Amino acid sequence: MSLYFDAVAILTAPASGGSFKSRIYSARNLRAKPAQIYALITEASKWDVVLAEVIENAGILNLERKLNPLLALLLVHDHLLSKKGIAAPAAHPIRQAVERHKVRLKAEFTKARVRRGCGSVEQLKSTILRQKREADGSSHFVYPRWVRINNIRSTLEEQLKTTFADYRRVDSLMQLAPEEEEGKPKKKLVYLDPHIPDLVAVPYGADFTSSPAYKNGEIILQDKASCFPAYLLLGDRGPANPWMGDLVDGCAAPGNKTTHMASLVAKQKQKSSRKRIYSMDASKVRSKTLQKMVALAGADSMVTVLQGQDFLALDPQDERFQDVSGLLLDPSCSGSGIIGRDDIPALTLPKGKVVATKSKSQSKKRKRQGDDDGEEAGDQSNVTVGAPTASPSDENDIPDGVMDPDRLTKLSNLQARIVEHALSFPAATHVTYSTCSIHLIENEAVVARVLASEVAQRRHWRLLRRDEQPDGLRKWKYRGVRRDRENGESNGSPAEVNLSDEALEACLRCWTGDAEGLGGFFVAGFVRDAQEDDETSPSMKRADPAPVNNKVDGEDDHDDDDEWGGFSD
Repeated sequence: MSLYFDAVAILTAPASGGSFKSRIYSARNLRAKPAQIYALITEASKWDVVLAEVIENAGILNLERKLNPLLALLLVHDHLLSKKGIAAPAAHPIRQAVERHKVRLKAEFTKARVRRGCGSVEQLKSTILRQKREADGSSHFVYPRWVRINNIRSTLEEQLKTTFADYRRVDSLMQLAPEEEEGKPKKKLVYLDPHIPDLVAVPYGADFTSSPAYKNGEIILQDKASCFPAYLLLGDRGPANPWMGDLVDGCAAPGNKTTHMASLVAKQKQKSSRKRIYSMDASKVRSKTLQKMVALAGADSMVTVLQGQDFLALDPQDERFQDVSGLLLDPSCSGSGIIGRDDIPALTLPKGKVVATKSKSQSKKRKRQGDDDGEEAGDQSNVTVGAPTASPSDENDIPDGVMDPDRLTKLSNLQARIVEHALSFPAATHVTYSTCSIHLIENEAVVARVLASEVAQRRHWRLLRRDEQPDGLRKWKYRGVRRDRENGESNGSPAEVNLSDEALEACLRCWTGDAEGLGGFFVAGFVRDAQEDDETSPSMKRADPAPVNNKVDGEDDHDDDDEWGGFSD
């Protein structure tokens, strides 16, 4: 029963920063497995409207004092829709509280399906999901599920013959949008991405978590935009033009970008390669997740995880890093580009007993972490449990409401410090910087500030021009902007950045709400032409950046904004 009590606790706990998924995986004192909790909540959120209807019509909340609306919704979901039923012993009082009414619940579920004119449960699910999209205005396009093939364990060709063998290839993302005909289940369609090698898209809702390829680490669920940094850094290299030197992922958890770098290196097929990837995260908890993902991807032999290591505390002169030529940086950001994909689902709860919020007595019960003791969690019938899930992407942080200018300035300061620190590694020649933010102050303004820094000018760093970028990204049409898209946006950003047109063309942007199926994202690459420092700090060919306030105190007070994206949808 701990699964259900843990899920209730997650849904009703105050938001603590980071994505919904990362909060589950970082939560302490959970008895159930995080993957099971996440799967239960996300699946129940797809059925909530029908489940609430069934529970209300069956009247079980008025008959069972141990049940509250949220707990009942989760339990009835598993009772009606899980192959294994409720995950508790048959004699458990909470399970019995539901199963005493199994005939009535099943009858009401059948009535709900018939009322919607659906001949099967699958048709009912498709109908509900379509109605949800229409309700939140997203019916014109649904974000796809992105799947990256891991070249350490497999190849695109192998996966097309196995995992995607019964999928039909389509020529555009729009063809992955759901059928509008009522009750039709999703077709098995696959789209080969033209910008990122070994990346495919399938219709939203496709589940690979039980597939052998997923369990064996042959495929990794990773948003397309988060594949940009590693590909921009390593490019289209092969055995004839391998990457030279070691690599660093400075802000790595949960590990998608680290394992993507490892996959790109593995594709070079260098038998005698001794290249190392040093991957780190300042959080020891997230570092454990990072280590697990590296192991799942089969990258242990080339990745060294530095658990609990703050990148800014690394000494670039450390002999371990003397051969580091490339660094990937995806530091904490506002998450303003994320479209709510991992935020807490907004559950429609059945009407029943009303106890407005968590009480002191409930908190005491939660100290037992949902032990199988039959204790009910506090009633949550009037509790708001989040915002709709709009996209199936796997990474990065969810913004908690309106971002205040002071915190954006602190984040921008921190981001610039991290990039400048990377530019000081002795053998470094390539650095990528990325955020899942749409704000100018965290993106182009950071780039301008870094280019004007002492270390960039002394060591001859410049932006990787569009014509130098890997072929797939060279074709990407969305580029840097001179000012924020939202006119009059009061977020602390400078009015505009004074970067040249060439510099803006070197920056890559992704935007929400277009036909690319992505959230907001930014990435830029820095390269160093000279191999020796220039003590005279020559003027580089770049425009002067707009001033950014870098004197705000507390820039190291950034939140432990997590990201998660490797193990489950």
